[in-house]
Amino acid sequence: MNLREDVVTPPINEWLCQVFDPANRDETVAALIGTQTGQPGTGREAVERRLKDAEARLRRHQAAIEAGVDPAALVDAMNIAQAERQAAKEELQHLPEAQTVDVAEVYAMLDSLGDVARHLNSRNPERITQVYRDLGLQVVYDNKKEAVAVTASPRVGNVCVRGRSCSLTTTLTLS
Repeated sequence: MNLREDVVTPPINEWLCQVFDPANRDETVAALIGTQTGQPGTGREAVERRLKDAEARLRRHQAAIEAGVDPAALVDAMNIAQAERQAAKEELQHLPEAQTVDVAEVYAMLDSLGDVARHLNSRNPERITQVYRDLGLQVVYDNKKEAVAVTASPRVGNVCVRGRSCSLTTTLTLS
């Protein structure tokens, strides 16, 4: 599907100018920091849930044995739960630790962006494209809702090999 740029660009730029306006700096930092729950998308949370589930099943099986259930009836179920627990533990050892961006890093990232409104209003396509890149802008159109979901995920550079990011999202309804 094609979406006319002149229909979505003005509201997107207006949103970006508002969000990254120096007068809204503290609110923007708070919003970016607030999006970090579960970051990054390493899958760590899913593996931790699988580990907890396997351990809970093992405890239930042990409680059943203590309550008088024949242990032989639970051998297969316990072996499966133990294998799943071990696999989850090993997977967790190889996943990167979840790293969050601190407030100072977000303020520094906002400083590095410069005057977003000035760049977006410059009418210089290269400058505007660079702002979109710096903000990690993603635009997804939902044809059924006739709405555009816009996400800005500015990256925070630090001493690590990879920068980290946090995201802001809004939905623009087209008329």
